[in-house]
Amino acid sequence: MDRTPSTINEPASRAGKWLGLPAAAPQRHTAAVVADRFDQITWRDTYEQSAGVRELAEELHERHDCTTDLLTDVFLAAYKVSPRLRERAEMDLSRLVNHQVITALVESPEFAELRRETAGDPYAAAMAVLAQAAVLRGMLERSRKAQQQAEQAKKTQQDAEDAATAVSDALQQAADEADRSDGSGTVPAPVADALQQAIEAAAAAARRAAQGAAQDAAQDAAQGLAAAAPDIRAAARMAAAKAAEAVREEAALMRAWGVGPGELERMPFDQRARLAERLRTGRLAQWAELIGRFRQMASGERARKVENAPGELVGVTLGNDLSRVIPSELANLGLPELRAVFAVRYAAGELMLYDSQGEHTTGQGAIIACVDTSHSMYEAGPGGVTREAWAKACALALLDQARHAGRDFVGILFSAADKIQVFRFPAGRPAGIDRVLDFAETFLGGGTSYQAPLTAAGALLEEEFNDAARTRGDIVMITDDECGVTEEWMRGWNDAKHLLGFRVFGVAIGAPRTAEAGSVLEALCDNLRSIEDLTDVHAAADLFRVI
Repeated sequence: MDRTPSTINEPASRAGKWLGLPAAAPQRHTAAVVADRFDQITWRDTYEQSAGVRELAEELHERHDCTTDLLTDVFLAAYKVSPRLRERAEMDLSRLVNHQVITALVESPEFAELRRETAGDPYAAAMAVLAQAAVLRGMLERSRKAQQQAEQAKKTQQDAEDAATAVSDALQQAADEADRSDGSGTVPAPVADALQQAIEAAAAAARRAAQGAAQDAAQDAAQGLAAAAPDIRAAARMAAAKAAEAVREEAALMRAWGVGPGELERMPFDQRARLAERLRTGRLAQWAELIGRFRQMASGERARKVENAPGELVGVTLGNDLSRVIPSELANLGLPELRAVFAVRYAAGELMLYDSQGEHTTGQGAIIACVDTSHSMYEAGPGGVTREAWAKACALALLDQARHAGRDFVGILFSAADKIQVFRFPAGRPAGIDRVLDFAETFLGGGTSYQAPLTAAGALLEEEFNDAARTRGDIVMITDDECGVTEEWMRGWNDAKHLLGFRVFGVAIGAPRTAEAGSVLEALCDNLRSIEDLTDVHAAADLFRVI
């Protein structure tokens, strides 16, 4: 038997108490770190570009919920200069564990140190995320029970809100039917039944909430988080310290290999990650600190260089060359009453200047580093530094020297007569870090032949003379061995030197006999030195004052 349709007033009165429930719930956030849309764009771009971050997110998501939001928070906490965290009460119940983890991270002194390296740098912030991966896994495992309790509290709360929403939807449908009832306000029985069922479900959800299910779950979650808090704080400090160390090490690695901040900023994310991995695992990875010290030393020697007079300082003379004024003369400029005296002496050419003798002009042609890569160069000297590492570090510093002076650079790796490899770095083009690494990491092995690399070097300088009319190139021969050359070759070599005006500097590494008077290397070179302590980069400092 059909039921008599009811009017809209009756179901509306029963549903009224549930209609305001969803609106009454406070806004909850899933992100612990407050971020604007530009921060979010930076995170999305980084996530899309970093395969490592994506893989970590997928791995964590298999075992834990809400981990993508956690990684977002970790990234933004490292990336933002002054990250601000939301209050705990503002957080979605399911993200309370995330909030506790991020709070522990941000409040640790180690994380403040980390932000000095990562703030404003998306790549470094992503590195920080990856460096903390192991510790984040541990924190999530220790917080698993608390997370489950928080999820239960969230579910209970969500059930009540969903039930209230269902009442609102059912009432709206009843109102629509009443509008179509020709002014009678009646509601069909099926629609009224659906509304009644929604009201009963909302009442049941309300009873569960009234019985404390949501509050109990939330309280259990809070207790679980409190129990895990000490472990989380300790792990957070460890994670931040590890991340800071990783970021600093990579930055130092980049500096050592001459990769500047500007070049890194222009480099795509994955390319930068691949470069960092290559630098960490390459042939000379363990000698990055030596390479960095060598390049820093060379830079310092360039700064100390007396322009147009790189020879030996032998005394004091008079003149008006401000580049050679002695410090005591410059001190007069600091006293107002003596500045006029300085000006008069400058005009008269009577300032005291450093006097020098020796070479008065540096080279203008290419700088060519001939680096021995025979088997013996793999041997380690004092301090565990290999001869190859010292030679390559010196050659890279010479590359810097050439770039600074606007000169071409050529690296020639050699060993036996049939083993030679040439790397050209023209002055007018970027050196390219990949090409630099190819040069640094190539090792030929075998015996030693002087003629092959020097012949190649002479041909390159002749080509430069014919193409650009440049002379006065510089060849630096770095070797640990002694070998003979033919008389015919030696005559041709001397003729080429006379024609092209190049100089030859010799560096005998860990082999004093190679630098002895009367040795073949001594006969080939205009300037020869022996290096025995391979930990001392300053042993070759004078090279960078005269080249």
